Parts: sequence; structure tokens; C-alpha cells
Amino acid sequence: MTMQLRLDDEDRQVAFGESLGRALDGHGLLFLEGELGAGKTTLTRGILRAYGHRGAVKSPTYTLVEPYALETVRVNHFDLYRLGDPEELEFIGGRDLLADDALCVIEWPARGEGWLPTPDLTVTLSLDGEGRRATLAAGGDHGRAVLERLAADVSLSAAERPEAEQPGATGSQGGRLS
Repeated sequence: MTMQLRLDDEDRQVAFGESLGRALDGHGLLFLEGELGAGKTTLTRGILRAYGHRGAVKSPTYTLVEPYALETVRVNHFDLYRLGDPEELEFIGGRDLLADDALCVIEWPARGEGWLPTPDLTVTLSLDGEGRRATLAAGGDHGRAVLERLAADVSLSAAERPEAEQPGATGSQGGRLS
């Protein structure tokens, strides 16, 4: 099951991140893919806002992970851009950080390929004019449930409202509403 949406600006990207955070329900494994500057950290800021974080959110490019112990949830924000070898995740306690009771958001997951488990959800961000296009793909039951919650989320504006697709389904706009 996949979904596509258009995010016209940074404010909409953060607002969508909040909706995504609520839909994730405080747990799971989320992969964020996209080129440099696509907005992976911006989306993470919105996800963290869904759980009450109001401070700055920076990409943990040099530390690899930034943990957030919030009131109702624990979020581990990974940035694997500078990861030399996936085995480095073992040395920083990656197995403990990927615990089932936490939400783990991983930027540049391809750098951890072979070590990271299958994600619940993958969000691929790409530049689309002045905005961004987000393509979401479920990797399991939790990811499918997240997509269903997003499809029913009335807080998304009409321009952002996603259309969910079943595998193999086609549409004239590929599920994009804009």
C-alpha cells in the first residue's frame, strides 16, 4: 500500500509531520529517504511536535542519533549520512535504540542496509517545484494502519489529502492530489 501527497511549503511539511506523528502512535520504525535538502529533518520536526516537543530539531549528522524522551513517547532520531559501515550501529547501541517501545526515525537508511530491520513505513521526499512530494510506502501491518489513519485524517488540507493505493492499482495521477 502506498500514498503520495504534495507539500507546498515548509509549514505544510511540518504540519504533515505532526499528522504523521499522530498516525504512528508513538512507536515503529520510519525510514526517511530523499536527497540533501529534501526536508527529512523538517518532517522529523513535525513528528516530534506531535508529541509535544517545541525545541529545535537538528539532524544528528555527527552523533548519528539524537534521543528525545518526551512525556508520552521516546523518539530516536537517526541520521546515517556519515555512517562508514552499518556495523557501527552495533557499537552505538543500535539494537537497544530500535526497541519496540520507541519510535525510531531514520534518515539515510540505505547507509544501514543489511543491519537495519524492515521499516514499518518509508517516506521518500523529493523536490517538486517550491514544495515537496512525499511518497509513503507501508512495510508491514503497522505501516498499513498508519496509511489508513492518514487517509482518514481530517486535519490534512484538501491539497494535501492523500489517496491510498493498493499494490498494482493505477490512477491518472498516481494517487496524488494537488
